[in-house]
Amino acid sequence: MFDIEEELKKLPAQPGVYIMHDAKDEIIYVGKAISLKNRVRQYFQSSRNKTAKIEQMVSRIVRFEYIITDSELEALVLECNLIKEHQPRYNTMLKDDKAYPYIKVTVSEDFPRVMFSRTMTKDKNKYFGPYTSAGAVKDTIDLIHKLYRIRTCNRNLPKDMGKERPCLNYHIKQCDAPCQGFVTREQYEESISQALEFLNGRYDGILNMLEQKMADAAERMDFEKAIEYRELLSSVKQVAQKQKITSSNMEDRDIIAMAKDETDAVVQVFFVREGKLIGRDHFHVTVGTAENNQQILTSFVKQFYSGTPFVPRELWVQTELEDTEIISQWLETKRGQKVKIVVPRKGQKERLVELAEKNAALVLSQDKEKIKREELRTIGAMNQIGSLIGLERVRRIEAYDISNTSGLESVGSMIVYEDGKPKRSDYRKFKIQTVKGPNDYASMREVLTRRFSHGLKEAETLKEKGMDNHLGSFTRFPDLIMMDGGRGQVNIALEVLESLQLEIPVCGMVKDDNHRTRGLYYNNVEVPIDKHSEGFRLITRIQDEAHRFAIEYHRSLRGKGQVKSILDDIPDIGPARRRALMRQFKSLEAVKDATVEELEQVPEMNRKAAQSVYRFFR
Repeated sequence: MFDIEEELKKLPAQPGVYIMHDAKDEIIYVGKAISLKNRVRQYFQSSRNKTAKIEQMVSRIVRFEYIITDSELEALVLECNLIKEHQPRYNTMLKDDKAYPYIKVTVSEDFPRVMFSRTMTKDKNKYFGPYTSAGAVKDTIDLIHKLYRIRTCNRNLPKDMGKERPCLNYHIKQCDAPCQGFVTREQYEESISQALEFLNGRYDGILNMLEQKMADAAERMDFEKAIEYRELLSSVKQVAQKQKITSSNMEDRDIIAMAKDETDAVVQVFFVREGKLIGRDHFHVTVGTAENNQQILTSFVKQFYSGTPFVPRELWVQTELEDTEIISQWLETKRGQKVKIVVPRKGQKERLVELAEKNAALVLSQDKEKIKREELRTIGAMNQIGSLIGLERVRRIEAYDISNTSGLESVGSMIVYEDGKPKRSDYRKFKIQTVKGPNDYASMREVLTRRFSHGLKEAETLKEKGMDNHLGSFTRFPDLIMMDGGRGQVNIALEVLESLQLEIPVCGMVKDDNHRTRGLYYNNVEVPIDKHSEGFRLITRIQDEAHRFAIEYHRSLRGKGQVKSILDDIPDIGPARRRALMRQFKSLEAVKDATVEELEQVPEMNRKAAQSVYRFFR
């Protein structure tokens, strides 16, 4: 259970991004902070200054998480990436496509230019950024032009060399006029090289030079020039914050690092897609006394990528893996393309891995016990279920239920649990099309046939297009199917799978006389379960969730007037009496079993109406 008050006490006084979740575990807000501790606590403090919208959002927050960064600038860019990825409902002011500015160096040209750009494309040029201040970017570009005399024109050089007179920048000594051939290509390339050095963060020499020029101007009492140098210094310092969150080569990669103590470790994974950090996850690892960092990371990589459908182009890891070449070949087979495993040693790559390590250390120090409990409740519970019925690995479970409460028309639900947690994006609803009246077995046969036929057809289509690795929610089949019932429902599922030539284990979730989960029905045997185990609790949650999802769908259809109640066909029973009957008896079966005297006791009912209902069902 997430205790907000306790978690607020653990917040670090560091810059980062915070992520708010609601009761359905959906991300409802993403924000950034200079100090996570101060900013997040403000939401939960009583204040008259909160807007109605913020009050509404705070009332829905069930838990929060955060990612620490090295600067507010990194937090801001990460915030932008996460909002675009998840589109939280309360980030309305940030849902536009505002892009942060870049500095673009057109190294693909013979005489490159340094330009302002709002986009970063995958071409042969170099990009720096993104930055948060467009004004500072423009000031820096102006500075580079003044310092290194880089051209600003769009002439096609050397083709157009000498065709027109030099522009004003040449006359005010801000360009060496390569358009006239006044500077050789080698000399110009040296200027570009110095500009790239500056943009790569090696700006100490420039800062020292500007500070000296400012001091010299002040000593000459040329205060106007001194102010100009001071403003340029300020612009350079603002832009010179090294931005590590976004990479310029637009690749997909996972960044993996860990922190450990004597008995436990936390592995942190940053997910970079198309050059942008869009999310992260952490994993608790129990450390054996003989294991070192290399063995822990190697074990994690093999386990993690054996169970995930997506393998990125690159893995940046904290330390060398054991059998790197073999693991790389294995990942290449899974991806269908070359996969690089890199151990960054310097620069931007190393700092990103350090950032992942820093977040892992924070999680390890603050949430060690919570992670253990959560993993026991989720992945541990899945492993318990697998052990009960003799399955080596259970990662994805699909559960099915049918609802026909008070209606002629039935509906089916499919829910999905992965690693012990509901994966709501893969939930599916089925409106029964071929079955008339309440027939759970026939309805379940239709639901399962439609689900797995669709999956097989989708997989075949993807294969024809050469997109075997692109798994959708229907093409990804479960490791285990759970039916809301015993032998009858299990046999229906097995018959459908056999007809489609699929081999997927199926078990039933058996209930006792009080409609509570009792055990599992598997291979014609009821398997008893320890009712105090996490596996039992997970089965109960799955069963309740399947039932809830089916009922919720059925109610939504009834609310739209799309499900016709069988009670509507009874003489003397209108909408008011139908609602009164359902309020009193809760289910259609109870109405069927009621005596005339019991029916007559219902508000809105009289003797004639009660007899009409009684006769209708007999």
